[in-house]
Amino acid sequence: MKVYETDTAVAYLKKRELIKPYLKAKQYFEQGHTRMVKLKLLQPNKNKEYQFRINDKYRARGFYKENGFLVTEISDHQ
Repeated sequence: MKVYETDTAVAYLKKRELIKPYLKAKQYFEQGHTRMVKLKLLQPNKNKEYQFRINDKYRARGFYKENGFLVTEISDHQ
């Protein structure tokens, strides 16, 4: 499955120098190793928003689309 990012998510990653750990987590996600990045559905379930782990501090949030997964936000988990 292909993972896409919004421009704001990419800007956030660059500003905080998270490109390398994000690309590693993205690779795991694209290969189907969702347990390694701790993919989980966020509440409330009706929104169908998911998050996966970039590192101990940051999470990528997004939605499944017809052509892959769209990362809309990078959040500080702490």
